[in-house]
Amino acid sequence: MQALILVGGEGTRLRPLTSTIPKPVLPLVDRPIIAYMLEWLRGHGVTDIVMSCGFLASGVRNVLGDGSDLGIRLRYVEEPRPLGTGGAVKYAESLLEERFLMLNGDVLTDLDVSAQLEQHEHTGARATLALIPVDDPSAYGLVRLEEDRTVKEFLEKPSPDQIDTDLINAGAYVLERDVLSLIPPGVTWSIERELFPRLVGQGLYGFPGEGYWLDIGTPERYLQATFDILERNVHTGVDLDAGFLDVADDVESRGRIVPPAVVQAGASIAPGGRVGSLAVLGRDVKVGREATIERAVVLQGAEVGAGCQLEQCIVGAGARVGEGTQIDGGVVLGEGVTVGAGSGLSAGARIFPGVTLPDGAIRF
Repeated sequence: MQALILVGGEGTRLRPLTSTIPKPVLPLVDRPIIAYMLEWLRGHGVTDIVMSCGFLASGVRNVLGDGSDLGIRLRYVEEPRPLGTGGAVKYAESLLEERFLMLNGDVLTDLDVSAQLEQHEHTGARATLALIPVDDPSAYGLVRLEEDRTVKEFLEKPSPDQIDTDLINAGAYVLERDVLSLIPPGVTWSIERELFPRLVGQGLYGFPGEGYWLDIGTPERYLQATFDILERNVHTGVDLDAGFLDVADDVESRGRIVPPAVVQAGASIAPGGRVGSLAVLGRDVKVGREATIERAVVLQGAEVGAGCQLEQCIVGAGARVGEGTQIDGGVVLGEGVTVGAGSGLSAGARIFPGVTLPDGAIRF
């Protein structure tokens, strides 16, 4: 089976993390974000995957290569300009088989795509959309189904009296190649807004799935995905032991590591330091004396000074946090940021790559 994954977006909502690294290869716990999708697809027998790239495409290719390390075949197409979801699949048409999966690369999920494929085959559908129930349907566009699972209609921004379903589009589609004839070439086009409504009553089905689904589009959701992986709320290949820990053999810890947590190779924790619960330290991260890191991610090569308190935040690769600094409330530090000693950052502040803040410069 073949899949086309759309990874052409600029990841603007995740900046400053995505200012210097393409979103698909941004580290999530212990591997690139897109690796979770590739592993999930491989587990369902999908071994031929086309990546539709745009922004920083070479960075994606340099990290993932030809896919052989993951046991799959990876090929790449690079959009000349943003073409939307429909334009992207049309641009990749020459590489696509008679039936293929099309997926939004921003999603972390463990939905049963094999069952979706089986339904598609059984119904003779032209397109089958994976659907997922949500707790608050008012925040999404909804999909109404008939009893035989054909799509009845799409409801965008429904009013309270219109809500009679909790199913939303999960961004995973089984498509027959013939539907691409409905998409004009070389234009910006939306498969969700322009193709699927035209297919209602013409072979468009929904597959109500069960399991985990999260769009990793914001720092808040990036942290939520991290926590859910650590707590095993989603099935992934992250190898946590029975105590919900994954600590590399060469980690030098003279403090405490509280599960669930992941601490990667070369990291060090000074006396009195505490990491966790719900924390990830990337490779070669240094944590100073009496520093606390909880519900947070600190990426490769960053240094956290003595007496710092980090909670509900993301620290980019190579960043430096001066001693006695407190960071919380959804703050994101970009790559190479320096925050001086005695500072305080909160309220979702985002500091972009390379910025240096002097000692005590900011208090939120």
